[in-house]
Amino acid sequence: MDYALRAATLVTHEADLADAVLAVSNSSIAAIGKGAPTLDLGDAIIAPGMIDIHIHGREGCDVMDADPAALREISASLAQHGVTGFLATTATAAWERTMGALSMVGEVMAGPALPGARLLGAYSEGIFFSEIHKGAHNEAFFLAPSAARIAEMQQAARGSLKVVALAPEREGAMEAIPYAVAQGIRVVLGHTDATYDQTMEALAAGASGGVHVFNGMRGIHHRDPGCAGAVMLHPATVEVIADGVHLHPAILSMITRLKQPEEVMLISDCMCAGGLHDGDYRLGEMDVKVSQGVARTQAGGLAGSTLTLDNAVQRMVREVGLSFREALQMASLSPAHFLGIDNFTGSLAQGKQADLAIMDADHRVRATIVGGVPVWIDPAWHHAEALVAATGGTQA
Repeated sequence: MDYALRAATLVTHEADLADAVLAVSNSSIAAIGKGAPTLDLGDAIIAPGMIDIHIHGREGCDVMDADPAALREISASLAQHGVTGFLATTATAAWERTMGALSMVGEVMAGPALPGARLLGAYSEGIFFSEIHKGAHNEAFFLAPSAARIAEMQQAARGSLKVVALAPEREGAMEAIPYAVAQGIRVVLGHTDATYDQTMEALAAGASGGVHVFNGMRGIHHRDPGCAGAVMLHPATVEVIADGVHLHPAILSMITRLKQPEEVMLISDCMCAGGLHDGDYRLGEMDVKVSQGVARTQAGGLAGSTLTLDNAVQRMVREVGLSFREALQMASLSPAHFLGIDNFTGSLAQGKQADLAIMDADHRVRATIVGGVPVWIDPAWHHAEALVAATGGTQA
């Protein structure tokens, strides 16, 4: 269904457009500018949909459940927070269980679209790590990275494996990295005690950047810059968990000052407790307790988060002083660029997929549109019924 939406603000990559119209035709953005709208959304904001490249679960569901129903629930939940695409992220477990989870992702990728955010592939966070910075990963299941194992993972995932995380100091890592990159898989460095030199060697071999930077890696010391120093000072992407727990606001500010905007990607690293109450949960093979929204292992280490990307964007605005557009880009265009899909999603531009997050003037997500089709509309929003009628969508 073709339609045109007018909003007080359209957030494009280059600028915020005031009192503008966005036209949608055949699932894509047909035009941006002035014109006669099908529906006037008043003081609303039309922004690019966000992409969560590192998420384990939500609403009691986990990628490691190896159940398509779990991915459907995660997809639907993400849509309520303006997320239009995500990578289903595994956690360290037995090899056979990991293969089952990757196989499930491949199966779902080959089937009908999910009800909310689009599944973009799989992210392997686990198995190829070091014990010193293991975090919420069970070292009993750690293995040495190898080309053969990555090939087996990709085969199980039916070619949908997009990212592999590993510790570059592990035996076999320097051979596995260029192999993975040659297969179109991004390699990121995390849960690692790698030195600055080891990290630089991995980046030179083709690794892309750091997993949830500063967390799960050797930090910066004035005589030992470590893995964190290497990925911060050199061209590399860094994942950022802006939940007010994983990183101090001063560190968030330092990251944005040292890195180019396209090198910073906001992630949720959300585990299955996201969207639920405090209590006892599991992440991979680890018991986790969530208290006041913070997930920790029994030893007290952080175990993912319960964060959503819309809240991460707001925190970057509030605590770092970024503009909304700058912060939003870190959750939309930056991950799209990282995955090599920025030619069709990640920003508002003519010809790109109509993957949209519609927000009110206070930046609360009120509707999410994937490929021109509304996948979630806040029933309490006063424009809900009109948006359903204008787009042919459904109210959830």
